[in-house]
Parts: sequence; C-alpha cells; structure tokens
Amino acid sequence: MANEVAVKQSEVVVGFNSAQGFELLQRQAKMFNSSTLVPPQYQGEQNFGNAVIALEMASRMNASPLMVMQNLYIVYGNPGWSSKFLISMFNQCGRFSAIKYKETGVRGTDSQGIVAYTTELATGEIILGPEVTISIAKQEGWYDKKGSKWKTMPDQMLRYRAAAWLIRTTAPELSMGLQTADEVIDVQGKVHDELITNVAQTIENNANTEVLDIPQEKHTFVDVETGEVIDDAALFGD
Repeated sequence: MANEVAVKQSEVVVGFNSAQGFELLQRQAKMFNSSTLVPPQYQGEQNFGNAVIALEMASRMNASPLMVMQNLYIVYGNPGWSSKFLISMFNQCGRFSAIKYKETGVRGTDSQGIVAYTTELATGEIILGPEVTISIAKQEGWYDKKGSKWKTMPDQMLRYRAAAWLIRTTAPELSMGLQTADEVIDVQGKVHDELITNVAQTIENNANTEVLDIPQEKHTFVDVETGEVIDDAALFGD
C-alpha cells in the first residue's frame, strides 16, 4: 500500500506580506465595496483603496472589519478612531482591566479634571494616565473653538480625552498611532481655523496697499485715405 503523503497547507493571512494574502484582502474589500452597511467612504469602486486599508488594519488589530470601518473617521483629511471604540479595544485586549476614572479638582471650575487608570493583569500594577482638566482644554484652544462639545459635555469629553491619553501612553499599539476623532477635531480644527483667520487677515492688511505702475500705451492711428499718422491726443481732443 502506497504511503499517504499529508500536505499541510499554511493558512493564508490577510495583508500585504504575501501575494495570496493581498489577493484575499482585495476580494474581501470588493465585497465590502458593494455593501450598504459600511460608511460611504468605503462604498463603490472609487473607495476600493479605503476598504483595503481598513481591512488590513482590522486584520492587524484582530478586530471585526465592519467595526473598524464604522469607527474610523476621516477629519480634515486625517483618520481618527471613535473614542468609544478605542476604549472598547483596550478593555478587551486581555492585558489590562477595564478603564476607570478618578475625578480631580473642583467641578464647574477650570481645575475640574479626570485621571484615567487601569490595572495590568500580569503584575497587578495600577497604571495612571495623564490628568486632563478644563484648564488644559482652554489653554490648548479646544474649549473655545466653534462647535466645541467641551462646553456642553465637559464630563464626557474629559473622560474620552483622559482615556485616549492613557491608551496612547500605556498601549500605543492598540491605536496604531492614530488619534481619536475628537482629538483630530480639536487639534486639526484649531490649526484649520487659525489658517483661515491668518489668510483672511493677510488679505485684509495687504489688499490695495501696493500701487501698481501700469505704463500708458501710446496708440498710433493712421488715416486710411491719406496715410497720414494722427496723434491720439488730437483725435480724441485730450
């Protein structure tokens, strides 16, 4: 009886590291392209590249592709996670306990703040994140910008920002180097607004301040009957 030869096929991993993985990635992206459950920035052939990138990120994070697409926002041309998704990823990573919050300062004043903290499960060590306060939000320009939620939802914004800072300083690989959408709006929006203001101010300050010396052209007119050259001053009576 002939010996049986067992052939073990290696599992294809979705990603850019192999031709098979990249082919599988594109096939999956094509399927999501035709779905109406994903956000518009991933629908249609024109957004095929967006779907491929989101799927590759989901594979590296070991997360649901649909969840990644629904929680990855593009703000001022920059990608950013929703805060609740990033917090959820941290809480479920298995290395730390769920994020908890400690209130600091005096509520209703600039000293009001939040410190996010967690416990490393392997060692039992309590890890504190950086403190976030209303004073910091005002100094950084987040609080007073147009449409800011820091005025209407300060408690939630403090918790979201404190959690984002804790995650980025404790397990930055979970966010893959990306900020939250709230942070992008606060930081990039401030730069965007300042840029518009600076351009408008420059135009206002410099408009009509330079006198342009435009040379006056002297025109020559010829009488078609006599061929005589007629001076334009004499022709128009100037």
